[in-house]
Amino acid sequence: MGFFDKLKNGLAKTKENLIGKIDRMLAGFGVVDDDLLDELEEILITSDFGVETTEYIIDSLRTEIKAEKLSKPDDVKKKLQEIICDILTQGKLSGIDTDAVPCVISVIGVNGVGKTTSIGKLANIYK
Repeated sequence: MGFFDKLKNGLAKTKENLIGKIDRMLAGFGVVDDDLLDELEEILITSDFGVETTEYIIDSLRTEIKAEKLSKPDDVKKKLQEIICDILTQGKLSGIDTDAVPCVISVIGVNGVGKTTSIGKLANIYK
């Protein structure tokens, strides 16, 4: 199995873990309220989104819920996906400029999906 196959499998685990937690949490709520947002915030923080990013996501989500009068948990999930996609696609997507000093590569994923192994492999490629 090649590097990119392993990376793809690792990301699939990340997706299943995060999305599974969110789906199970949303299934327990019939309405959109502060308790739902508190639970979602906990899932994001424990999934290593970081406090600052999680606060930005929850604040954005709260604003969108009020503006669009979202009342169904499934609508919240769709809006959450949009917000996260917006965060991930900000800026240039022209590849990695390894000539820049320092060169920073951010690696995202929940615990146990192979981030450290992937970082080691990337370091070996770029050294």
